Amino acid sequence: MMLYLRIKPLNNNNVTKNIVLIPTYNEIENIEAIIRTVLEQPIENLHLLIIDDNSPDGTASIVKKLQNELPQQLHLLERPGKQGLGTAYIAGFKWALTKGYDYIFEMDADFSHNPEDLIKLYQACTIEHADLAIGSRYKSGVNVVNWPIGRVLMSYFASVYVRLITGMKIMDTTAGFKCYHRSVLETIELDKIKFKGYAFQIEMKFSTWKYGFQIIEVPIVFTDRRKGSSKMSGGIFGEAMMGVIQMKVSSFFKKYNKNSHV
Repeated sequence: MMLYLRIKPLNNNNVTKNIVLIPTYNEIENIEAIIRTVLEQPIENLHLLIIDDNSPDGTASIVKKLQNELPQQLHLLERPGKQGLGTAYIAGFKWALTKGYDYIFEMDADFSHNPEDLIKLYQACTIEHADLAIGSRYKSGVNVVNWPIGRVLMSYFASVYVRLITGMKIMDTTAGFKCYHRSVLETIELDKIKFKGYAFQIEMKFSTWKYGFQIIEVPIVFTDRRKGSSKMSGGIFGEAMMGVIQMKVSSFFKKYNKNSHV
């Protein structure tokens, strides 16, 4: 694997620009609270992009109302329909890169990821020099609250399986609470990311690892949603497990070369 030097922030005065990406579909019960809580966190120049897939419950209308109150910090990217978690994040990554953001976070809208942990991810990147910081449920034991035991076991052993197949040392390979330095997203060929659902999170970590970027896992406590309905299913896990083998085999035929952006 190759190691890369981090580029400097693209904005003036070496002040970082930071943005949290939250994909939404029918999150009207959580959306206002998550927006306000995220933007209260003690991170400089922190903005928020909501990527909404035409939620029929009116999630986007709440975001638009709040934009009148938070016009500089709150942004909305509307898509015509539900197209998958991976495509939502890729659309958000591209938007953030074109706007010159340096650190790009991803998290869920339902408070399963605690917004107060954003600062931990940010410090892992800015102080410990991680290129990718992962909010890890399994770095220090099993830190999951309110999940049925069957789901805990399925998630935990999914990560064991991914580590076995890929060789990555990441404890929480399926985590969706992360912070990227922009150089990672500029290097990974986002249009060639194959998976759109649950396996997207695995593929992004695998690509980051294969390019030799520095990855740090930060222990967090994951709390299952209290409002709204989960989009997770056993079928999604099954698709991811087969996808990992395909991803590993495909990697034998790909060159992970340095990108001119880095």
